[in-house]
Amino acid sequence: MGKKPRSERRKKGGKKSADADDADDPLPDDFTILGSDDGGTVFGVDDWETGNANGIDEEGEYDDEEDESSVVERNLEKFRDVLSGVEDAIGGEKAGRKRESGFKVLFKCLTHYALGPGGVEVMEAFEGEVVPVVLASLRNSASEQYAACRVIEAIAVVLGGGNDAFFELVEPALKRIVMATGNQAQVRAAGLRAWSLAAFLCSTDFPSTIVLLDLCEAASAERYRGEETPVLLRAAALDSWSLLATTIEDSDIASEEGRGPTILPLLQKALDSDSAELRSSAGECVAMIHEARLNLGVQDEDATATTRRYRRGSWDGTEFEVLIDEVKQRMAELAAESGHHMSKKAKKSQRSTFREYMSTLVDDESPMVTVAFRGGTLELKTWKEIIQLGAVRSCCQGGFMLQMSHNQYLHEIFGADIAVLDSGDGLSNLEKRMFMSKNSEASKIRDREMNKDRKKRSNVKNYFLDADGEDI
Repeated sequence: MGKKPRSERRKKGGKKSADADDADDPLPDDFTILGSDDGGTVFGVDDWETGNANGIDEEGEYDDEEDESSVVERNLEKFRDVLSGVEDAIGGEKAGRKRESGFKVLFKCLTHYALGPGGVEVMEAFEGEVVPVVLASLRNSASEQYAACRVIEAIAVVLGGGNDAFFELVEPALKRIVMATGNQAQVRAAGLRAWSLAAFLCSTDFPSTIVLLDLCEAASAERYRGEETPVLLRAAALDSWSLLATTIEDSDIASEEGRGPTILPLLQKALDSDSAELRSSAGECVAMIHEARLNLGVQDEDATATTRRYRRGSWDGTEFEVLIDEVKQRMAELAAESGHHMSKKAKKSQRSTFREYMSTLVDDESPMVTVAFRGGTLELKTWKEIIQLGAVRSCCQGGFMLQMSHNQYLHEIFGADIAVLDSGDGLSNLEKRMFMSKNSEASKIRDREMNKDRKKRSNVKNYFLDADGEDI
């Protein structure tokens, strides 16, 4: 009988620790860094300050009683206190559960409290202390590895562009996480997402992006490094590929020699997968590739769908025409799929998602996503922008609107005029509670009127007369 792996052996005269037992447990498919809470405190603050305890709610609205600058400054002070304690609270902690709790607090501080130029300055000041501690945790349990990858993503969002030193520091460690076939699928997927987002936001080294694109194409195949590729890793690889592809030219994506047509057979197989996440990732890649193909012949952004269709950029007459037709047929089936093998919620989500993809693939229509701010809305009209927004949203989770409102590098990426969008011309929190909440007087009046209408309709349905014209 062969020896057990070193990580599974017990020390002489000792018992296996609880942390070691946890390390052997497989992570669930929906595992997240904001999962269960142990209820303790780390860094001397409560792990889970929810709501608008920081003076800003998750939609980016400030408390009416507080000044915006004072709220931001107070949050930056808390962020500074947490970063100064990372080395002791995480690096010097022996209990794995407490280290994981520390990562949860650190992740929330990065996404909720590291706002504006001040957040970048604080992060840069403590980068040399925090990043080595995070990288060291990539050697620990699966849940801790996952948490460390998510924290690296959040740091990349805070630091923004022109931070090649940070990318070069984390790239080798994240590469080991992704390449190690013994790591759990959730960990490898989180490592690849962190690696690609750090490359997209922080790196200016184009050759590194090309190498990472090649790796994503390899990892999205059915077999990778001599083993069957986990579905979660394949979906993450396609999402990462589409994110990195937004940084290269349309001709490099959709020409006959481009990357897009090369992976079309792979995307076709992914659309037949049992995994809804993998099917959605593949559909998004197809939509972006088709959009890039259309753009090869259209320089006018205001061109109509008919003009876009019949100019250069069509698949007609190419060696990929039959393949594209088959992909269209499969995506049309997914956009109208029915049956009892999926829940109603899953079917509704899949239909809505693939109808958007089909509007681009069949009708050559541009997508539209709107992000609402206090003073206006930000409209995104290309799949490249939508994919970039989705990557940032997936990383920041509950802190997405806060980062979109204050992160200057994100403003540059999406072309947002935050002076207009965050002007505060809309309703205040107090006005929203007065006029829009369920407990407002206007809402109560509407409820009374609706109840009265329902009663009238019910009386009409149940009103009968006998043969003599008398009520029954």
